[in-house]
Amino acid sequence: MAHELVAARAFLRRRFPAGGRVLCAVSGGLDSMCLLHFLDTWGRANGFSAAAAHFNHRLRGELADRDQGFVEDWCAARGIPCFTGTGDTRALMEAEHLSLEEAARKLRYAFLEETARREGFAAILTAHHADDNAETMLLNLIRGTGTAGLTGIPQVRGNICRPFLRISRETLADYAKQYAVPHVEDETNQEDSAARNILRHHVFPILRHINPRAVENMSFTAGVVARESAALEELASALAEQAVRTGGGVSIACLALLNVPLAVAERAALQLLRAAAGREQDLGAAHVAAVLDLAEQGREDARVSLPYGLIAAVHSGVLTICRASRPPAAAVLERDRPLRWGGYTLTLLGHRRGNGLALRPGEEPVQTAACEPGARLHLPGTNGARSVKRLCLDHRIPLEKREGLPAIYVGGQLAAVWPLGVDEEFLPVGTACRFIQIIEQTEENNHEK
Repeated sequence: MAHELVAARAFLRRRFPAGGRVLCAVSGGLDSMCLLHFLDTWGRANGFSAAAAHFNHRLRGELADRDQGFVEDWCAARGIPCFTGTGDTRALMEAEHLSLEEAARKLRYAFLEETARREGFAAILTAHHADDNAETMLLNLIRGTGTAGLTGIPQVRGNICRPFLRISRETLADYAKQYAVPHVEDETNQEDSAARNILRHHVFPILRHINPRAVENMSFTAGVVARESAALEELASALAEQAVRTGGGVSIACLALLNVPLAVAERAALQLLRAAAGREQDLGAAHVAAVLDLAEQGREDARVSLPYGLIAAVHSGVLTICRASRPPAAAVLERDRPLRWGGYTLTLLGHRRGNGLALRPGEEPVQTAACEPGARLHLPGTNGARSVKRLCLDHRIPLEKREGLPAIYVGGQLAAVWPLGVDEEFLPVGTACRFIQIIEQTEENNHEK
């Protein structure tokens, strides 16, 4: 057993060469009591000062209070500082639509982080071990999370460290027996209602029957995958840095994604999706595959809808991921009264002035609105009507601007689209016309400055 604890000692020495004040998350169970005992014995002799932190989730009534009292009494007997906290886990679960496990974890880690910050601890230590790591790895494999899930539990995340991550539960049980470390049992750990308990009670005994070192080998493999994944992630980050970031999203050359190994392209695409969305939840392998397929096809008229109102499209060999524009509602244009519509200011005039669209004179009402799906224009000098979508492609108007172009309707009929032009049916004859002056907002702002 002693040689297996070498990994924990080596980790702590590397991470904290001079020791330091650390906060140990303690539930009262075997694993966390072993960690606290280890820190209070070996740790104390090697420059560490440990305190305990116990969170009561208020889920098990008197038994939860028993666990808290046990931790407090044991710490008091050994002169170990003990911090406690409590929270209404079920209330948070219902308020934020979380699972019970997610709500408990959120409250617990918020308490740990706040205690560490307030009391000035160098790190938070938790008692996750090799069995926990193997369970996480197997659960993620079943769920289909890809190699990111096969890395298991990180040994370090921010100021949270897990010195026992390479040590098996069996070793910790031997440690508790050898040093007479007491603990309390959470009776819910014996129930098969949770996926982890099913793995623990039924799957891992079979795996250990096949290979007694199954857990240790899975934990070792998780470490290998984590290192390889980190290397690929670094390459992907360098690729994603080539993207041009604007307020509306991100753009990158399709060839940049196609000229690297698929494993790097997939990670880079996911990073770009996260950058455009500002979050990562609900962004998965299916969305990454759709974006890369779009880049490979390079079709100018194709687009993909993504979570959070994002779209991906290719224009002139460049893949753009941005938020789908939502054009304003239709509005009537009144003579000599400027109208702000999206990124434009439109003014209906009786004569030509500046840039805009000249229409034949008439009394029909004039409206501006977004183009209807499938709208067509017959522009002068062309053979018949063409779709507005096709005309936008011909004019190299990028997707992120396309749906915000002002379309002009006269008497309910599409008469023109800026900047494509006016339909032949609505062209003026001679100099008399109704003119719609159009100023892009950026141009107007520059003029005002």
